Amino acid sequence: MPSELSPIDKAKFVSAKRAAQLVETGMRVGLGTGSTAAWLVRCLGEMVRDDGLRIKGVPTSTRTAELARDVGIEVISLDEAKWLDITIDGADEFDGQLNLIKGGGGALLQEKIVATASDQMVVIADVGKEVETLGAFPLPIEVIPFGWQTTQALVEETLVSMDVLGRESSLRMNGAVPFVTDEGNHIIDLHLKRIGNARQLSLVLNQMPGVVENGLFIDICDRVIIGFGDGKVEVRDINEGTVEKGQLDFVESDNLFADLSD
Repeated sequence: MPSELSPIDKAKFVSAKRAAQLVETGMRVGLGTGSTAAWLVRCLGEMVRDDGLRIKGVPTSTRTAELARDVGIEVISLDEAKWLDITIDGADEFDGQLNLIKGGGGALLQEKIVATASDQMVVIADVGKEVETLGAFPLPIEVIPFGWQTTQALVEETLVSMDVLGRESSLRMNGAVPFVTDEGNHIIDLHLKRIGNARQLSLVLNQMPGVVENGLFIDICDRVIIGFGDGKVEVRDINEGTVEKGQLDFVESDNLFADLSD
């Protein structure tokens, strides 16, 4: 139940609960991937069951699709939706300009495609995800399996001329085998520590053969909803330049807090 959640989980929950208030019947909604986005899917599922909300959800991963169906959200593909009213997703880091690092859950490619096919992208996060400069969280890049070691070497060589503090990289593993994305690709995590020019780095990485996409989301996020462990929530709108602060109460719900697996 809510009272048993850790402060971080409470922060994730209140950010997701606040974001769910932005969703209205008839909307086509991009559903993110990760532990915070899973809270959002559960909140929307409760609204579908209890409030008669009717939406079409476009998930950014197979596991999000499974959760959405489990909670009663109608799931469609992006091709079926063609364009989305809103995408709500988590982030591994965000800075003051609402630039992001995403991909800790391995779904960065679908997440970026869905986010950029939306009228607005809203990020939900606990306060610990805010940073002054991106880069402490490893930057994921999705690469095709063919020649991935060569791609990794080329990326490391290219990093020498980039404004970053670290240049080490590692292949993401799933136990004893390489992690495989929904598209059948691998992920290389770049341990950069600090990224001085995220826009330049994103452009350079995506020009490299073998790199499918990187986890830098530049000028994509419109709003960030920040949750705190005491129920406080803050909404920052980069387009309007506004900051809204509020408080959400924890209301116990057997539906919402059942079968927590994240």
